[in-house]
Amino acid sequence: MPAKLDLLSQLVDKKEDDSSMFHDTVNKYLYHWPLFVLGVLIFIGAAFAYQQTHGPSYDITASVIINDEKKLPEDEQSGKTEEINLKSTPKLAENEIQVFKSRNLISKVVNHLHLWVSYQKKDGLKTLELYKKSPVVFKLLRQSDGIGGQVFTIIINDDKSFFIKRTDKTLVKFYFGQPLENDFGTWKLQPAQNISRFKGQEITIALSDPDKVAEAYQRNIDADLPNKLAPTIELTLKDELRDRGKDIINDLIAFYNSTTNQEENQDNQRTLDFISKRISDIAGELSTSENAVQGFKSSKGLTDISTQSEVYLQNVQANDQKLNETNVALNIIDEVQKSVNSKDNQSVPSTLGIVDDGVLAKSLDKLSELQLEHDKLLATTPETNPAFDPLNRQIKNTKKTINDEVASLKTSLLATKSQLQKYDSKVQSSIRNIPAAERQLVDKTRQQTIKESLYVYLLQKKEQIALNYASTVPDARIVDYAYAGSPKSKSMVVYGAALLLGLMFPPGFIYLRQISSNKITSRKEIEDGTEADIVGELSHVATRGLQITTREAGNIIIGEEFRSLRTNLYFLNKNPENGFVILITSSISSEGKSFVSTNLASVLALAGNKTVILEMDLRRPGVSSVFGLSAEHQGVSDHVVDKVPYEKIIQKTAVSPDLDVISSGFLPSEPSELLGRHEIDSLITYLRARYKYIIVDTPPLNLVTDAKILSRVSDMALYIIRQAYTFKSLLPFIRSVNENNEFPQLKIVFNDVEKERYGYGHNYGYDYYQSLNGKKAKASMFNGFFKRF
Repeated sequence: MPAKLDLLSQLVDKKEDDSSMFHDTVNKYLYHWPLFVLGVLIFIGAAFAYQQTHGPSYDITASVIINDEKKLPEDEQSGKTEEINLKSTPKLAENEIQVFKSRNLISKVVNHLHLWVSYQKKDGLKTLELYKKSPVVFKLLRQSDGIGGQVFTIIINDDKSFFIKRTDKTLVKFYFGQPLENDFGTWKLQPAQNISRFKGQEITIALSDPDKVAEAYQRNIDADLPNKLAPTIELTLKDELRDRGKDIINDLIAFYNSTTNQEENQDNQRTLDFISKRISDIAGELSTSENAVQGFKSSKGLTDISTQSEVYLQNVQANDQKLNETNVALNIIDEVQKSVNSKDNQSVPSTLGIVDDGVLAKSLDKLSELQLEHDKLLATTPETNPAFDPLNRQIKNTKKTINDEVASLKTSLLATKSQLQKYDSKVQSSIRNIPAAERQLVDKTRQQTIKESLYVYLLQKKEQIALNYASTVPDARIVDYAYAGSPKSKSMVVYGAALLLGLMFPPGFIYLRQISSNKITSRKEIEDGTEADIVGELSHVATRGLQITTREAGNIIIGEEFRSLRTNLYFLNKNPENGFVILITSSISSEGKSFVSTNLASVLALAGNKTVILEMDLRRPGVSSVFGLSAEHQGVSDHVVDKVPYEKIIQKTAVSPDLDVISSGFLPSEPSELLGRHEIDSLITYLRARYKYIIVDTPPLNLVTDAKILSRVSDMALYIIRQAYTFKSLLPFIRSVNENNEFPQLKIVFNDVEKERYGYGHNYGYDYYQSLNGKKAKASMFNGFFKRF
């Protein structure tokens, strides 16, 4: 049961710590509220300026149907295949999406519409795009360097001339149609029909890199399949110019159709050339065979052959037709194999349905697509680029697959040819039973029939391909031409984003400033960095400086904090019967060492404790002036060097009858040597017998060794660290001093703490002290206004 209670207690403590940390963080950021106001005003102002210079955008949409045979009914598929058997693999709408978004296709649109040239005119704060409304047309005659980033301003003079405004605001006159030389090449301007409306107006012409423009549109154009069951692709584009967006989408569809038709026509043309060559060869052979039959009949006087010969001819014709088709298929297979194994990346002829093998046809189509993709990439990228590696591997693997399929198909065709030849040999043996003249005529007639059937077969295929070539239909049939939706204003989005950024920027700025700061701001940094105990925290007081703030009515808070420090010292005083020597030092100057010394001594004395302050900073003394004492009065150095009696160096103060001061005296040339003399020990012994607390104000420890020298006579050392002033790099030094026990009872006083500003702790109770003073703080959120940034 106790273990469960301990666990519950730990969970409660952790929750409270997390809650406290959250509130501290929130308070830290809220302290800098003017920074939030400034951030919101800046970003809202930027949003307003953006709205003034940018108009609404339009959603441009178009729909096309792809001839995706996989999504057609089966009867339509079969009918189409039987009508024209050219394609063995259908187009996939999913694949055509990537074609629509391809760099090659979009680059054609960019160049056709000259989207890399922008014509602009100022209209108040807005910049108007003069798409299709420009009074001039830029013509690039010769390009010698990159044109991206070129901007120049012209002023229309009349319909024949214009001025170019130089960077020094001077104007140079030129004429329309006049070739001009520039860093990027040779160019000229041509007047448009509406040039008279722009007389005297400034037109800014901006040139961009066409490749970068194409890349931008490639990212902005979206292609999608709204319905996975229908091959309909929806193209969308956001553009601030409605007409430009519609032209881009419509051009994209047009170039898609023209490009795909061109590729199909090229394939058809290669096949037509192949068949035409074969027809030409067969025509010559057929003519020779016909002449041979005619001549033989005339010479022998033969007009007919026997019925047996007719039956023979019929069987031979059927067998020879099959044998001829097999030979044609073998020829095509050889052509395919030769093209595939060629070192050049040449196109592979289609099998055209002559070779009835769907697997080979699919592989050939795949190889053609890969080679086409290779050629497109080669147009913009050197072949040594690593981007070719996966593509080359696919081409190599596809060629291997084709070779395997060709080898298998070739084996099958050769087996068929062998069977046909065996049958032919069998029939040939029966020829011997026919009279010699008739046998010769049958043989010649047979050759004629073979050539004739092959000739007719090839003519049919040629006509079929020619018909397809002449009647190629677009692969993308337009359902909806590009149309623009209602203009969409971005006001709410822009102002919402501006407000969000305005609220997010200050915390980010504050956080970066905090983590990049090299100053100590929190108690945790001190505890982790020094492993020394903190016995007191002193709040920031705007007007304190070197003064006794504990006596001022307006500084009740700092007075109470010194009283809390005084109480802690009571508990640390292990020998209250003897004088307690407290040495006060710091790392560097201006950390509040003398401030703490004087105010701590004051609160000790006001509590009835006999207290004395020794001004042991013999280099830059400042304690005496705080109490309004003369800097010329004899002090420590006078006692050590000139043996001035104790009674003459002790001075009374107006703070309390129990508070005395021993000033530094004259400033010696070697303070360290003076502080090491035995007279200092005697002085401390004398003071221990007469005072309950001896406060020793010393120089900064990181600068001189005076404080270390005086540690021999002290009972405790208060090390002052000032918030947002002491460097974090000094923490290892303080830790080393503590670990090496260079001072007895080394304790830390965290000085000048602004808890609200740095989100450190809470200001609970402050209102109570202010009400005690009768001066309740008003509009505290405006206190230290400029420090809140």
